[in-house]
Amino acid sequence: MLSIKDLSKTYGNGVKALDGVNLDISKGMFGLLGPNGAGKSSLMRTLATLQDADSGTAFLNDIDILNEKEKLRQVLGYLPQEFGTYPRVSALRMLDHFAVLKGVVNKGERKELVDHLLQEVNLWDVRKTAVSTYSGGMKQRFGIAQALIGDPRLVIVDEPTAGLDPQERRRFHNLLADIGEETVVILSTHIVEDVSDLCSDMAIMGKGKILIHGKPDDVIARLDGAIYSKIIDRSELDEYEANYQVLFSTLVGGRTRIHIVSDADPGNEFVVTPVSLEDVYFSTLREHQIQIAA
Repeated sequence: MLSIKDLSKTYGNGVKALDGVNLDISKGMFGLLGPNGAGKSSLMRTLATLQDADSGTAFLNDIDILNEKEKLRQVLGYLPQEFGTYPRVSALRMLDHFAVLKGVVNKGERKELVDHLLQEVNLWDVRKTAVSTYSGGMKQRFGIAQALIGDPRLVIVDEPTAGLDPQERRRFHNLLADIGEETVVILSTHIVEDVSDLCSDMAIMGKGKILIHGKPDDVIARLDGAIYSKIIDRSELDEYEANYQVLFSTLVGGRTRIHIVSDADPGNEFVVTPVSLEDVYFSTLREHQIQIAA
């Protein structure tokens, strides 16, 4: 169990990145949704012991994350948004190096571990190739391999599927799902579909706060019967945004479908629509007056 209580962080420029964050996260896949600037990366960096909090507590079972950083690092796997690679170093050599840093000093044990991880993330055939030449998806799979060294009890992945093609994204999803069987895995993302596909528990974050927390099915049920949609001409969008609580719009056959939230039937040819996690996401941000940058 990961337990976070009243965690706060304000940067030197006055930005309050974390504002009294409270979360209890059990073993399995946990999705942390939020737009850019919501505080997700600040929370992940704090839990990964890369920065200090100003106040609050965070415990992984009996480990005090804020005050026992070395102890936490021994059981942590972390995949940041971006990670550097050495220009001419192969995946095999880099994983071996990371394993040494994680304390796997026995050469035989280290070889067995590295070989297993490369096979697990489907990089065995390119193990002698420089990681710097890998595709985006291959680099992400390598990142997961290094995060799994040492049989971690907490795995943090920050925006892991941004920029991946659909096939690589699906492979990455399957890998994360396997990891989540035995470990606390936090998936921090702004891609709603990633959370919908993978996570049994989730939260939406904005302005450094947790805005909503629960199981995806439960948070979706809160809007049951309150989401309506309609296909309109694109030129009408501004008018509808002025008169209805428009959550988002999508293109359908070259025309625009809008989703709105309404406590009562709005009429005007709107039809009630099954609620998705995307509806919950945009409704929550709208309720807290959080804008998403274009």
